[in-house]
Amino acid sequence: MTHAEDHLPVAAVTSTLLEALEVIDRGALGICCLVDDQGRLQGVLTDGDVRRGLIAGHPLTAPAIGHATASPHTVVAGTPRAHVLDLMHAWRVSAIPEVDGAGRVRGVHALSDVIGPAELPNVAVIMAGGKGTRLGDLTRQVPKPLMRVAGRPIVDWIILGLVGDGIRRIYVSVNHLAEQIIEHVGDGRGLGAEVRYLREDPETPLGTGGSLALIEDRPSAPMLVMNGDLMVDFDARQLLRFHAQMQSRITVGVRQYSHTVPFGVVEQDADLRIRQLVEKPDLTVSINTGVYCIDPDLIDLVPPDTMSHMPDLVQRCLDDGEQVSAWELSSDWLDVGTPADLARAKGTG
Repeated sequence: MTHAEDHLPVAAVTSTLLEALEVIDRGALGICCLVDDQGRLQGVLTDGDVRRGLIAGHPLTAPAIGHATASPHTVVAGTPRAHVLDLMHAWRVSAIPEVDGAGRVRGVHALSDVIGPAELPNVAVIMAGGKGTRLGDLTRQVPKPLMRVAGRPIVDWIILGLVGDGIRRIYVSVNHLAEQIIEHVGDGRGLGAEVRYLREDPETPLGTGGSLALIEDRPSAPMLVMNGDLMVDFDARQLLRFHAQMQSRITVGVRQYSHTVPFGVVEQDADLRIRQLVEKPDLTVSINTGVYCIDPDLIDLVPPDTMSHMPDLVQRCLDDGEQVSAWELSSDWLDVGTPADLARAKGTG
């Protein structure tokens, strides 16, 4: 979460220590971004910088830029919250300016916003029990949710993203190499969450939806359900609002996918008369991203102790005439299903 541009702790690069301190006090983030007349970041002044300047005997009328960090840590606009959190811990800072390609300040990430927004009553379920067979030997000894991307296991990125949106109670369904996931994530406190586990019988895999039937304490608010092999940064609050506005029973996260057909396509009618020849057309469709919002009572439709998948539950609702909606993800999304996908996620493919 970043603070909106009209509430940014920003002051002119010509400001005095007193003027910058007033901005720090109003913003309550502990920093003031000093910018030129084009809004480009020239330095960052913290309350600690001001304090040290005063202790050294400098007056409040002294130029603030002389006490600021001239090359501060920044992140580019759109950086995922989980990555921002890692950077804050690595750099030992509590706030980081967000800048665009021209160096203009577009937001400020604050540690309290990244890990401490108001807690939502909703729970999330991460389906992490699959064997990841498409990854071949890579998942024989390590479960797919523990594959590391950008220094963290995939499941960490998922949990941190949910926590960043206020979802603290999370279920993780486990089966293949379950103990490794449980040992790594634990009770979730290290990631800011309360994590419980839905343990499948190793002899009876339950698929991407079947483990919902293992939830004993049924939630009262809509739930998020997502696959445990996704690298995605989406706004859970927006998804939940959309689900409520649409009065949906299930909302499916979708994404546009384009594919170029490598052949000429023949369009013909029922009498086999050719109407048109299109050479290598581009086809665009909406695909299922493996991110869902569901009404909690739909758990009762999931058959116990039986393999079933989330698309099965979606189809059941469609067959029953229930409202099912599509919510488009605007952020980057990658299903880490194959070695090539994993390489892309790591930035090596």
